[in-house]
Amino acid sequence: MKLISKNKKATFNYEIIESLEAGIVLLGSEVKSIRDGKISLKESYIEIKEDEVFLINCHISPYEAANRFNHDPLRERKMLLHRREIKRLVGKVREKGLTLIPTKVFLNEKGKVKVEIALGKGKRTYQKRDAIKERDREREMRAEMKKRWR
Repeated sequence: MKLISKNKKATFNYEIIESLEAGIVLLGSEVKSIRDGKISLKESYIEIKEDEVFLINCHISPYEAANRFNHDPLRERKMLLHRREIKRLVGKVREKGLTLIPTKVFLNEKGKVKVEIALGKGKRTYQKRDAIKERDREREMRAEMKKRWR
């Protein structure tokens, strides 16, 4: 597995409950652009429409060599999941406060582009503040330990 892009804000804004791997329908120029690492999951989310799952607002930069056959950078992209997985996700999303978010884009062993989808519950503001405090505390502890070992 080769990691291409990670949604760092997903773990900050959401409490991840479970995750699964999904395929994605892409054009040739999009695949080449993704292999170059020109993809952003920053503001993207996943929506279920009529028993189909779509990745929305994911920015894949145009591939320079594709000229006139290039793709729309922000188009909706269909996710490839089994029907039973989609039905299970629909049931979970209908629960209070749960949402689907893309967390990673990677190449699997066969060279196919895959997206890790996570089922998450939004964090409250005070939970985010606590996470920042904890991260700062750990950073200070590592710096202190590093200083002592010198």
